[in-house]
Amino acid sequence: MNDSDYARQIQQMVEFIKQEANEKANEIRVAADEEFNIQKLNLVEAEKIKIRKDYERKSSQIEVKKKIEYSTQLNAARLRLLQARDDFLNNTLAAATEGLSSLVKNQNGYKKLLMELIVQAALKLNSDDVVVRCRKEDLSACKNAVEDVKAQWSKLVTSMPLPKLALDEKQYLAPSKNDGPTCAGGVIVFAENGRIQCNNTLDARLVSTYKACLPEMRAKLF
Repeated sequence: MNDSDYARQIQQMVEFIKQEANEKANEIRVAADEEFNIQKLNLVEAEKIKIRKDYERKSSQIEVKKKIEYSTQLNAARLRLLQARDDFLNNTLAAATEGLSSLVKNQNGYKKLLMELIVQAALKLNSDDVVVRCRKEDLSACKNAVEDVKAQWSKLVTSMPLPKLALDEKQYLAPSKNDGPTCAGGVIVFAENGRIQCNNTLDARLVSTYKACLPEMRAKLF
């Protein structure tokens, strides 16, 4: 084998080594590109997940805030409605209380009403001895009412005999106009030396009627 043959073989070996190197380099470059793309995709996906979670967290916070605001506004509206209902009912009671004065101004009608209130209280107490207390301004009308009760008891009541009726002229109910407690009229009847009583004042009867009618009033008005 001459020198030219050796040179040709050497050249072939060099070319083969170059080709192998190039192929290996290409494989490394492709692998690196693939690894880069995979890492890039992983980073992008991780960032997407992070952004999605952050969006979901903020959306959840906004939704919770909206629900809290809605609940707060709803409760405030309910409280305003309840307050408006109470104000209306209280104003209705106040107007009815003011209207009681018209009953008292009708002397004949008021005297009859006092008699009926005394009879009702005496029946409720079912005692042999009762004391009637009224406002000082009603003393004259109440005296007449007591006398009417005594005179008409047998016609009005058949279930029990006439009790001993006395009018309290030492202590009186509160007046209609006063800086402190007031009373629109009516009587309080005592028995058993004052240990038991029946409050038949106009104020007490109105409040009792008001409470009894309150459910029906709420149902019809609201």
